[in-house]
Amino acid sequence: MAIRTIEDVLFPGIGVRVGNVNESSGTLLVEAEAVGKPGRCPDCRSSARRVHSTYQRTLDERPLGARQVIVRLRVRRFFCDRQSCTRRTFAEQVAGLTERCRRVSVGLKNRLHAVAAELGGRPGARLCRKVQLKGGRTLLLGLLQAPPVPARAPWVLGVDDFALRRRTRYATVLVDVEASRVVDVLPDRTTETLADWLTRHPGPEVICRDRVTAYSKAIQQAAPAAMEIADRWHLLQKLSNALEKTCHQHRTCLRKYAEQEARPAPAGIELPQQDIPRTALVERTRHRYEDIHRLLQEGWKVSATARHLDLDRRTVDKYKNTPLDDLLASATNRRPNTELAAFKPYLHERFAQLGAQAEGERLFRELRERGYSGHVRTVQRYLAACPPGRPKCPTPPCPAPARSPPGSPGHENC
Repeated sequence: MAIRTIEDVLFPGIGVRVGNVNESSGTLLVEAEAVGKPGRCPDCRSSARRVHSTYQRTLDERPLGARQVIVRLRVRRFFCDRQSCTRRTFAEQVAGLTERCRRVSVGLKNRLHAVAAELGGRPGARLCRKVQLKGGRTLLLGLLQAPPVPARAPWVLGVDDFALRRRTRYATVLVDVEASRVVDVLPDRTTETLADWLTRHPGPEVICRDRVTAYSKAIQQAAPAAMEIADRWHLLQKLSNALEKTCHQHRTCLRKYAEQEARPAPAGIELPQQDIPRTALVERTRHRYEDIHRLLQEGWKVSATARHLDLDRRTVDKYKNTPLDDLLASATNRRPNTELAAFKPYLHERFAQLGAQAEGERLFRELRERGYSGHVRTVQRYLAACPPGRPKCPTPPCPAPARSPPGSPGHENC
């Protein structure tokens, strides 16, 4: 078995010789020197023959276990003997270890580049601290370089804007829709910038763009033959807005349809009558109802009544069009239990079958067997709050743009 040297462990395949290794406070300090072949001039590419001098460089290397590694590398400076070259001396670069004007090794740079490409600046810096990599936010972002932009635009080009700083500064991203790959990023979202890019990169036949007017003008100027289409998100958003607007315009028709589809209440079922408790909320509802109707009967307008009583106009409309019994019932049960709503049809049916023998606790036990997880007091309170004579069957509400129509899944029917 061949004996491996420390150079094979720390710098495999790299032309350096390790002189000394010291450990201090969890850090390995490696002193080494370059012993490879003389390098080439970076300008004329001629091989060097004479050594001008040496100097020492300090590099951060990949950690070794839980220890950080710092390399103090002595490299050579060579003469360039070609008379036509303007450079007189140049420093050598050790292949696989050093790069010009960089204080991290090539291996550490590649590892930091992978972190920056996956996480970005601040998240990448937090990960580096946890895995003992020496790299801050600025260093990570400096390793990211823009990919080369093709000379021709893709056949299907996606154009959209994004915020560099919300409501202040925006940029434009260009995407190859078929390959799901970013083509280029423009510094703003103006007509001139996009038109100039399309002029320098011809070829798109279909452009899937945002609804920004500036993009449409740029396409008409630089690529008039291209077909403009809306992307999927904006298409669905526009459809949703149009549907909501139409529902608002025909709200009266929807209310009439909901009233026609309301199913009749079940046969009369005697329920125990209970007086409405005289709570502060109930008394306030009763007094407010009397004040609003007194002013309206005196000829006051809705807006004037709202200003006089310091109420919202919609509140006055509600008290104007809603019977007092419904308002008091709503004030009595201020927190309707939505979990009980799914079991109300069964509750009404069982109450009709049991008649006078119906008890809240008995019906509560039956509901528990069917998945109800509420409290027994909720069932008793609901039965006691129903109008005397029969349980109230919930009337289907008027469909709103953001709600399901009657009969659809999730809509409450009796």
